[in-house]
Parts: sequence; structure tokens; C-alpha cells
Amino acid sequence: MAWTVVGLVFLVIGAVLFFVQKSERHKAFSIRSAQTVTTSELAHLAGEIAKEIGGGSWQDYVKVSGVIECDRPIVSELRQEPCVYYTMTVIREYEETVTEKDSRGKARTETRRGSETISSNKQSVPFWLRDSYGAIEVNPDGADIETVKILDEFRPEQPIGGMLSYGRFSRDVGYGDHRRTLGYRYIESVLPLQRRIFVLGGVSDRENRLMLHKPPESDKRFMISLKTEQELTQSADQGARLGTYAMGACLAIGVILLIATAF
Repeated sequence: MAWTVVGLVFLVIGAVLFFVQKSERHKAFSIRSAQTVTTSELAHLAGEIAKEIGGGSWQDYVKVSGVIECDRPIVSELRQEPCVYYTMTVIREYEETVTEKDSRGKARTETRRGSETISSNKQSVPFWLRDSYGAIEVNPDGADIETVKILDEFRPEQPIGGMLSYGRFSRDVGYGDHRRTLGYRYIESVLPLQRRIFVLGGVSDRENRLMLHKPPESDKRFMISLKTEQELTQSADQGARLGTYAMGACLAIGVILLIATAF
């Protein structure tokens, strides 16, 4: 019975790895299939098409590299760093005393440590991507964004008057449960200004304004990465390859175990 369960676990892991390697293959395909362009080439192409059929109707799937610029950046909630995108999480870490009965019905008391997210938030703002030829606006909504972690700090503290605060973040966290608070962990990541990025996504001249954004097609990726195109492609290829090998091994082991336990 135990080996049957182990075999089923390997089959489930193999099934999960199937979708993992499939996702990595699709990422690599998306990067390779998109057209490599500069900002000036996009502006020229949009202008030529606008002369023929009018503005606002052109769209394409492209990849562009450049540096982040923003006239009005946002400020991250915890570290208060200027950026164009941030994500933050505040986690409460605690201890609690739990009493359980063992297989013989004897009560056993132990102290366990746990955690819970009490707040999470993310925010972004449109920005400019500038290369050697010009600049284009980027709307990051809906993108898979690579960030830089700027904060991962645990503070063994108790809120003063039930109010927890860090940077611009504040929250009433008065608790009435039996758990003993050990402290709070603050985590924050940002997409900073003046960093070189690679953008894979849709481009259009909607509202007579040239912009990179999430593609309307659900099967096309929208990525904003701090890695280069070559690094992303190599990583996706390697992930797909390793995922395929691991998937095959897990499925084979799972099938062998199920067959062995059936006899």
C-alpha cells in the first residue's frame, strides 16, 4: 500500500513537471518569435501604417531593450524607494501551544511556530523605455515583472497601541487570539529607475499614442526583465530540458512502482 502511494506521488510530480516544461518551452518560443526592434523603427513603422490606413489600428508583437526612465515615479511603501513598480508583504510570525491526542489517546502538548500574511500590496506606473534611438512608453499592467529585492527584514516587535508601522505602511493589528507574536517580517521588491530592461510584449498606436503593453492574445507572453534576451532564452531552454528529463524519470518510476505493487 505504501509503495502504491509513493508511485502515485511520482505520477503527480511528473504531471506537474509536464506543465512546467511546457511553460518554459512556450516562453522560449515567445521570445524567439517576437520581432526585435528599436524605438525609432517602431515609430517609423507606426507612422507609415498610419499614412495608409490611419492611426490607432496598428499592433504587433515585439521585443525591445532599453533603460527605464520616468518623470513621476512611485515610491515603494516600506523602504520608500523611487521606482516604477513595487510589491510588498508583511508577515506575522508567531508561536502557539497545541494539544493533540496520539494514537493511544494520550494528550500531548507542544509549541509550534507559524506565520500569516497580514498585508500585501503592489503598484506600478507607466514609464519610458529609452534606447540609443529614442523612447517609447510602457504600460506594465499585466506583465510578468522581474524585480530587485530591497528589503527582507524580521523585527521582533510588538505593535505600539496595536498599530504596526514601517515607512509609509501602517495597520491596526490588535490580536485577540491565543497565539504569541514573535515579530513581523517585511519584504519588498522593486523595478528601479535607470536599469536596463528587456521587454517582450504587444505594441500599438491606440489613441494615437505608441505604447508597449500586454498583448490582446492570451497565448502571448508579456515580460519585463532585468536579464538580456540571450539570458532569458538560455534559461527557458534549460528549464524545458531539465523539466522534460525530470518528468520522464518521475513518470517512469511511478509506473514501475504501481506495476510492482500490483503483483
